Amino acid sequence: MKLRKPSFLSLGKLVFVIVIAALVLVPAWKRRGSGNLRGLAALLPASARAAEINPWTAAVEKVKQDRGEPIGKQAKSETPSQLRHYSDTRRFLATQVAEVNEHHVATPQDFVELARMINRGELVQVQPATENYILFGVGGSADSGPFTRFENGKSIKLYNEAGLRQEYERLAGSTTGFEKQIATAQQQLALLKRRDRSQRAKLQTQIAGLQKEVKGNREDKAQLDRSYGNAATRKSLFSDYESLQQLGAKLFGGALDLSEPSARRQLKVRLLGSIRPEALKVLEEIAASYHEKFDRPLPLTSLVRPDEYQLDLSKTNPNATRIETPPHSTGLAFDILYHYMSAAEQAQVMSELAQLKDEGRIEVLRENRDHYHVFAFVGGARPREEFISTALGEVRPGKAEKTTPKGTDSRTAKVAKSHGVQSLREAHHAQKKAAAKGKGQSAKK
Repeated sequence: MKLRKPSFLSLGKLVFVIVIAALVLVPAWKRRGSGNLRGLAALLPASARAAEINPWTAAVEKVKQDRGEPIGKQAKSETPSQLRHYSDTRRFLATQVAEVNEHHVATPQDFVELARMINRGELVQVQPATENYILFGVGGSADSGPFTRFENGKSIKLYNEAGLRQEYERLAGSTTGFEKQIATAQQQLALLKRRDRSQRAKLQTQIAGLQKEVKGNREDKAQLDRSYGNAATRKSLFSDYESLQQLGAKLFGGALDLSEPSARRQLKVRLLGSIRPEALKVLEEIAASYHEKFDRPLPLTSLVRPDEYQLDLSKTNPNATRIETPPHSTGLAFDILYHYMSAAEQAQVMSELAQLKDEGRIEVLRENRDHYHVFAFVGGARPREEFISTALGEVRPGKAEKTTPKGTDSRTAKVAKSHGVQSLREAHHAQKKAAAKGKGQSAKK
């Protein structure tokens, strides 16, 4: 069977089609700029697309890249003894508490205090993504609500003068609206007959919900009156708001309007991406070693957590228990995610962590929730044994988060208990405030 040779006419048609396509598509690419190139980039390999996406997104792709083998808990990796709990499970937390006590490590109760510590250089900002590591979900639980001061177990919302006025107006308008809805629902209820049980029940439920909203608004207004009614307190709260506004402008290289919800969340996430220099040094060593061997950034999921943020997180996240609060509040702790790591990757990271622990530079634990919890010691050495022994006496097995530190005065214990705050760290705050007040009274005498 003979193959037919392509005719000259057929070849001519093909050339004609190619020329027409070029004339149509090339000008379109020029008019639309890089838009079409980005669309075409989706068809290219990941390495070629890297130039079309930001560094953080590129790093995420590397972290989540398919290994072609079991990862995370499914990967068979032996946990070194250095990353396991001690026979006395209290010792892991006690060692970290001992470090806080020995070096008098200050911890932020809220974002305002965290911002002040950053301004003083006590904590430093960590880049969202570098060649060696990535902040993988750090600040993911930060909300877009107003910033607050966390005092005596209560949160006080921060506003500037214009924002405070708008909040009062919002509450007044909202309350009036709810009251009108309640009145309308009550009129409808009065017109119903007793046999209309279903409709009556529906309206009664609606009224109860609206009354709850009105009560909430009135409580919020009363809180504003208490917080901003005093001239000195009002000035202090306005000053706190302004300090956050200025830090936001500094961090983002321009004005940041904290009256905008998106701007508030943006700043919160940025502040949560902070850590103490001592911990950053350890973090960078581990990340560099991991990247050198596997050409991937080390995923970090948690750095510093102010007390208030931790408390809110614990309400919805069972992993964010109060027992974790002391380490993360110090800015000396960070969590490494091994959920996407192969057995070889996990072994390498754990080997590095085990060596650092043997050198006395860190405390570390492999957690069941796909994380390695790392706590860096301030001076590059473990706290003295006498401090650890004292901390052991403060921590009860399985109830460490509910224990008041030994030596805490009765007044401090009562303050902590009255606010449902009895963790080691929280009682430490109460004790610190009580001591400061005592000094002030002594000075007056």
